[in-house]
Amino acid sequence: MTPRATPVPPAIAALPHDLRGYPTPAITPRDPEGNPTFAITSAARSLICAVERRCSICGTPMPPGPVYRVIAAAETEALVAAQAAGRSVANKAPSPEAPGHRTCMLFAAFTCPFLARPNARRGQDADVMGAALTRGTPRGSSAETGNDIGGAVAGFAEYEFRYTPGENQVAFIFTGLTELRPHQLGADQIPELIAALADSDSQPPADAQPPTMEACPPYLLNDEAVAEAHARAILEAAMARKQ
Repeated sequence: MTPRATPVPPAIAALPHDLRGYPTPAITPRDPEGNPTFAITSAARSLICAVERRCSICGTPMPPGPVYRVIAAAETEALVAAQAAGRSVANKAPSPEAPGHRTCMLFAAFTCPFLARPNARRGQDADVMGAALTRGTPRGSSAETGNDIGGAVAGFAEYEFRYTPGENQVAFIFTGLTELRPHQLGADQIPELIAALADSDSQPPADAQPPTMEACPPYLLNDEAVAEAHARAILEAAMARKQ
């Protein structure tokens, strides 16, 4: 994620930063020295966030209600067309991209290089429930259709996930579209993030005490061995419940 003079959600500001000042998302794996590998996501970390309903960006809990993700141009156009036709809108194609808070995804839309520009290219090959995602493939742009859509921040009422042990991957399915904010470039979402953060700052807590922000847990920080151990514990507990 690119550091810049733009508003930053507090939970993201509290994340570890690399030597260049980049905040490191919770689902980003670390190398043995604790340095982030931004080009890929960690199946272990994605599983933890899915099971514990944590934001894939800041690692803190997502409350009941909609979850959000940044979607590519083709997905955005399909959802816009469904809305315009009055059809029931869902996004049931499996995705390796885990959900998060609305403000975190607005931030990710313009700071993550892969999400910020429609001509960004995928850094790694992936195969998600039979869908091949090839390294170097553009994220997608709708320039061919004449529409100024590069992607969107989308909210969904529900998400499901599937973990495939042999393939060591987590795939997400989203249903019940609650919000769709198309953009050409991710930076188009900056004004909405400013407004969202200002709105949250203007809402005092009921007890008139300063709000307490839960931190990202240690097992989603810079120690990859700790993250993998926590994910294994989740899987072992799930297997024990089935016995």
